[in-house]
Amino acid sequence: MKKALLMLTLTVGLFSCSTKSTEKQTETNTTTGEVKDHVELVYFHGKQRCITCRAIEKYSKEVVDSLNATGIPAEELTFRVVDINENEALADSYEVTSSSLFLVKYANGAENRDNLTEFGFSNAKSKPDAFKQGLTEKLETALK
Repeated sequence: MKKALLMLTLTVGLFSCSTKSTEKQTETNTTTGEVKDHVELVYFHGKQRCITCRAIEKYSKEVVDSLNATGIPAEELTFRVVDINENEALADSYEVTSSSLFLVKYANGAENRDNLTEFGFSNAKSKPDAFKQGLTEKLETALK
């Protein structure tokens, strides 16, 4: 009886938990079905994150928010946080299994991915100003 009650409690608990995703879907042209031209910074993370992983997310968001505040529309430059456990298909398509940072440019129906993970891990925690400046330059170049 105790075993059945435990199983019932676990089942109800699993189904009652909701997962909230901070992912933003890529906008598509409703007429043609193509992805609209824009630049997206995508940060992937797993369940456990180290200090450097958190710094990459924090400073990446700050840079994108700062660029949006200077007049770059949010439709042209977005920041997307993806939990790889909640969106395995997307993580698989990027071939990531842990914290990763990608700059993705959508232009003329094509998608160009630039893996910035090494840059992020080399700079975000130890040299945050260099990380923010370098990321700003990379995003501004991609927006041209």
